[in-house]
Amino acid sequence: MEELNNTVVGGFILFGLTENPELQLPLFFIFLGVYLVTVVGNMGMIILILFSSQLHTPMYYLLSSLSFIDCCQSTVITPKMLVNFVTEKNVIPYPECIAQFYFFCAFAVGECHMLAVMAYDRYVAISNPLRYNVTMSFQVWVWMATGVYGMGLLSATAHTVFLVRVIICKANIINHYFCDLFPLLELSCSSTFINEVLALSFSAFNIIAPAVTILSSYIFIIVSILRIQSAGGRYKAFSTCGSHILAVAVFFGSTAFMYLQPSSVSSLGQGKLSSVFYTIVVPMLNPIIYSLRNKDVKVAFKRLLKKMFRLNKE
Repeated sequence: MEELNNTVVGGFILFGLTENPELQLPLFFIFLGVYLVTVVGNMGMIILILFSSQLHTPMYYLLSSLSFIDCCQSTVITPKMLVNFVTEKNVIPYPECIAQFYFFCAFAVGECHMLAVMAYDRYVAISNPLRYNVTMSFQVWVWMATGVYGMGLLSATAHTVFLVRVIICKANIINHYFCDLFPLLELSCSSTFINEVLALSFSAFNIIAPAVTILSSYIFIIVSILRIQSAGGRYKAFSTCGSHILAVAVFFGSTAFMYLQPSSVSSLGQGKLSSVFYTIVVPMLNPIIYSLRNKDVKVAFKRLLKKMFRLNKE
């Protein structure tokens, strides 16, 4: 079999979600709609928080950071996937493929840790509201956000450095809709043991550690909620936490299914389905789950609209 070093490979062909021609056009419009909702929702949330002084709190700074991560992650994946629905062969050059994987990995890991930070923020707000502004000061938020992005860049760099050392000698067709780690390793004729150990190690840390943080935070949150005397206060607290838990379950469940098992055990067909949730669906749902159901956000949105109408009249 002819050996193709990664310095020689000109590009890859992305297989996409399905090869059924009857599904290509409907899927194109569905995912185009999802992508537009994702970009408008997340960018709208960032702009709203930026121009609404009442939302300049750590909670909403974290929401804006999550929206930025979701918008970037969706932009890294979805446009190239849409091309696959309207072209016979969706070719992606080798450097672009590696760059796509790098940024996808950075933003995916960043989202894992950002969700954990947001759970801790909710724990502080509900368990000790009087010290919330001290515990979650602007400086603390900056350090947390820096740590989140730092973990994403560290994981992406480590994976990419060892990925480019892999020798490609099989067909250049990637059985996925984007350049992910395990589909790329399927094309290797050199040993991928280090890559798989690295993937399992980083995945275990980047999924299990935030999951434990989130679980611990919500255990303490539930204990604090049960101490609330008023039924209205309990309902408000549970409704806020319930939406967060739903998004966390979808995101961590799909990522764990994809990455917390060896590539020899995992099914790429099932992996595609699970990856659709955390790369495309979750970024679309997060603005709705975390923000659009929030009373403060609705009030800020109405005030911003009133300001815009006043400026237009003047």
